[in-house]
Amino acid sequence: MDETTRYEAVSSRDARFDGEFFFAVETTGIYCRPSCPAVTPKRKNVRFFPTAAAAQGHGFRACRRCRPDAVPGSAEWNVRADVVGRAVRLIGDGVVDREGVPGLAHRLGYSARQVQRQLNAELGAGPVALARAQRAHTARVLLQTTGLPVTEIAFASGFASVRQFNETIRRIYARTPSALRAEAGAGAGAAGRAAHTTGIPLRLAHRGPYAARETFDLLAGEVVGGVEEVVGKRGARTYRRTLRLPYGTAVVAVDERSAGPWLDARIHLTDLRDLTTAVQRLRRLFDLDADPYAVDERLGADPRLAAHVAARPGLRSPGTADPEEFAVRALVGAAEAKRLVEAYGKVLDVPSGGLTHVFPEPGTLAGAVEDPALRALTGVLADGGVRLDAGADRDEAERALLRLPGIGPGTAALIRMRALGDPDVDPGGGPGTEAWRPWRSYGARHLELLMP
Repeated sequence: MDETTRYEAVSSRDARFDGEFFFAVETTGIYCRPSCPAVTPKRKNVRFFPTAAAAQGHGFRACRRCRPDAVPGSAEWNVRADVVGRAVRLIGDGVVDREGVPGLAHRLGYSARQVQRQLNAELGAGPVALARAQRAHTARVLLQTTGLPVTEIAFASGFASVRQFNETIRRIYARTPSALRAEAGAGAGAAGRAAHTTGIPLRLAHRGPYAARETFDLLAGEVVGGVEEVVGKRGARTYRRTLRLPYGTAVVAVDERSAGPWLDARIHLTDLRDLTTAVQRLRRLFDLDADPYAVDERLGADPRLAAHVAARPGLRSPGTADPEEFAVRALVGAAEAKRLVEAYGKVLDVPSGGLTHVFPEPGTLAGAVEDPALRALTGVLADGGVRLDAGADRDEAERALLRLPGIGPGTAALIRMRALGDPDVDPGGGPGTEAWRPWRSYGARHLELLMP
């Protein structure tokens, strides 16, 4: 998009581009999402930025009306397999907060200086600025949905000090943390204190239509007892599962029914530092950063899919909340996965409904199972011989998987599509799918639903 097209999107308040770019108004010092309901500023006063972090880096504050920090992420980062795309996914997963820029660079196989240069060139912000913008959003969520002390929120959000936390909140939101909390309303204190024990309520934003029924149907059909469950009647179901996270564990719940362009979720964490990572993993599981307009336009041009695409706008290609877990499940199947959970999974201190365990770690399985294929897979996952994290090189991971016993092209492609979140995979290798690129994973989902 050129700047003229971007301004047209702003003038028409086009929500399709929320998260794809941001605009700032020089006369007010505020940056917004394209669909902001405020009066459209004059073109001469508008500047465009590829990321919220870039706008913040130029001194602009977040709009109070449209909350530009809460938009879906750009679908471009799911498509791109280059270093910038991989870096953005890793930053979203909290790697910079946990390992710093050197850790991010090591995972990418580049020097810290190269990563810094490439991100600045394309996104207008380096890894620290991108991580800081993400921390600020996490802090706002905690301030407005929990009754935690401000000091705890500062460190739970990933800030190194309370002073850094206060300065960042003032710079981005033009309010103190206390003032930001007060905006949640008079009743937020009691609700926030309850949230500390019952979970943090969140709205997981998505752009465009969302085919929730089909997503929840898929997840319900794949449930592994003990770590997952789907409860409620169709149309009003809740998907619940346990998560293994860098600092602890979590129990998460996501509702099928929604009153707006989001999915309602609740996350209960043993360590609040895992909030950002947990949110990003749910976003990948439910494919919330997809661009359904681009997907449906491309697939709808195929006569074989046109009617089906029109009948199911916003069909997603779900990923996974735990890539290593999905790889194991893809290899052994649901029944054997349930047995592995019961035999080797970590037992929750307090069961939650039908959730009793966290899926076993690869290292635990590698040293315990007898099946040679499963032992080989979990062994390379445990020692890093195969990486399936958010920043993994997809081609390299697929080649490594194919070298393992028991993993054929179909299984490797399924792991690439779901565990690595690749939107352009055709596990069935069907003819005539090149025209669907870069959205072949979505075409495959349509074909699955067309099969009797």
